[in-house]
Amino acid sequence: MSNLVKSPKNGSLTRRVNNPVTGFPSLSSWLDDFGIGEFPSLFSSNFNTGMSLPKVNIKESADAFDVEMAVPGLKKSDFKINLENNSLSISAELNDEKEETNDGYTRREFGYSSFKRMFTLPDTVDDSKINAEYKEGILKVHLPKREEAKEKPPRNIKIS
Repeated sequence: MSNLVKSPKNGSLTRRVNNPVTGFPSLSSWLDDFGIGEFPSLFSSNFNTGMSLPKVNIKESADAFDVEMAVPGLKKSDFKINLENNSLSISAELNDEKEETNDGYTRREFGYSSFKRMFTLPDTVDDSKINAEYKEGILKVHLPKREEAKEKPPRNIKIS
């Protein structure tokens, strides 16, 4: 059997070494296969609201900041995006109620979940031009920079 290289969540590489005598994986590699390393992420959810905080990517370019939030299964109308005192807040609330009746049995389930993420905006953001779109489970918020904050291309200065 060959050695396998596994990339854990922290980004470093670890080497999975099989037992040289039997050729079977070591006990620690079996525990990795059962997802024991996933338990800390179970406890990172926001238990007060019933929904874990969605993952966010923030990208800065010369002209803007772009925020992408992975929130599949929601509708555009589920979101609230507010700007107050240089703080951008993105939140959503879901009320889910289902009732099934089948052969005399009735089952009714309901749930409530929400999240709220807040970001402090730098002074370079032009808050009058912020826009957002939701498409295929990704909420994108575009935060354009003020004209004076945008990077200027290099230029030659003539000597007189």
